[in-house]
Amino acid sequence: MKTTKKYGEQIDLALSTWVKLVRAHSVFAKKSLDDIRRYGLTEPQFGALECLGHLGPMTIGNLCSKQLVSGGNMTLVVDNLEKEGLVERVHSKEDRRTIIVQLTSKGEQRFNEIFLQHAERIKDLTSVLTNDEQVQLSGLLKKLGFALKDK
Repeated sequence: MKTTKKYGEQIDLALSTWVKLVRAHSVFAKKSLDDIRRYGLTEPQFGALECLGHLGPMTIGNLCSKQLVSGGNMTLVVDNLEKEGLVERVHSKEDRRTIIVQLTSKGEQRFNEIFLQHAERIKDLTSVLTNDEQVQLSGLLKKLGFALKDK
C-alpha cells in the first residue's frame, strides 16, 4: 500500500518505501536499545564494547568511524567505560603518541556475558522473516546504503 497517490507512481512508491523503512528501523532500534539497557549500558557504550570485542584494540578515531560518532562523544564513552573498568587506554608500541583503547579482562568477560544474549534477541526480532527473506533484505539494504553514499 502506498503512502500517497498524488506525486506520480515513482515518487509515491519511493515515499511509501521510505516510510516503511523508517518505521521498521524505529521499532527495531527501540527493541534493540531496550535490550542493551538491561545490561546497564548506553547504546554507544555497547557499540564500543562490541567493536573492541570483535575487532580488538583500536584508536578512538577508529572506534568513531566504526560507530559513526564524533570524537568528543566517543572520548566520553571511553571515559565512562574506563571508570567501570571495562576498557583501558594504552600507548601504541609502534608510536607512543598514539593511544589505543582495549578491553580489560573485566571488559572481555562483560562482552562475552552480554553479546550472545543480545545477538539472541536480535535473532528473535528478525525471526518474523525467513532465512531467505533475511538474506534478500540484507542484500537490498546493503545495495541501498552503498548507492546512497555517492548521492
